[in-house]
Amino acid sequence: MTLTYHRVLITGASRGIGRATAIAFAKAGMDLLLVSRSQAALQSVVAEAEELGAEVQTAAIDLSQLDSIKPALEAAVAQFPVDILINNAGMAYTGNLLETPLADWQQVINLNLTSVFQCVQTLLPMLRQRQGMVINVASIAGYQAFPGWGAYNVSKAGLIALSKTLAAEERQHGVRVVTLCPGSVNTPLWDTDTVQADFDRSRMLTPETVAQAILHTALLPPGAVIEELTVMPSAGAL
Repeated sequence: MTLTYHRVLITGASRGIGRATAIAFAKAGMDLLLVSRSQAALQSVVAEAEELGAEVQTAAIDLSQLDSIKPALEAAVAQFPVDILINNAGMAYTGNLLETPLADWQQVINLNLTSVFQCVQTLLPMLRQRQGMVINVASIAGYQAFPGWGAYNVSKAGLIALSKTLAAEERQHGVRVVTLCPGSVNTPLWDTDTVQADFDRSRMLTPETVAQAILHTALLPPGAVIEELTVMPSAGAL
């Protein structure tokens, strides 16, 4: 297979879907720019991707710090231009809307939605030049209102709307936009202190399955685009 794209930037690349996606793209022959809050957390995925023959660069960027995103990303891609931007970083959060503190609400919206806007806005000029692609990892929660997940539901619904608007605006510039909406995925997000939930994680999607779906959208020939892809666990989990 002749690769249309060769370099991919993945946010939230140290674990979960981001890590699995980095390995999947490395196996497909692409080089990587991996973004995470912690440089140290990226070391094992860097080593694994390099063993597969990928050239790998890293950037330690805290995407919750919105003002720092643009300069940090600009510096990273100046050294390592990319063809694909995969916005995967995010957080989960549980809590009824009535009891959700404003600071918590803003934290979820900032990371899951506004940071994606910042990443897209920063990289779009480059992606236009390179006829590139944006892949946004949203969630089935963007369509289905799960009670007790209000801030998360809203952030993912916003991300879906952002993706659709971006696709409509950038089609004329040759930039393809994909929205991926997975169901529940067995990742470390379930272990964070902002999530109080008790689900059977063995029935969820694996990060590797989601990574394969992401790779599949990227490998479609240039004349077509999978605008939106919903991937659900076949075992019946949400």
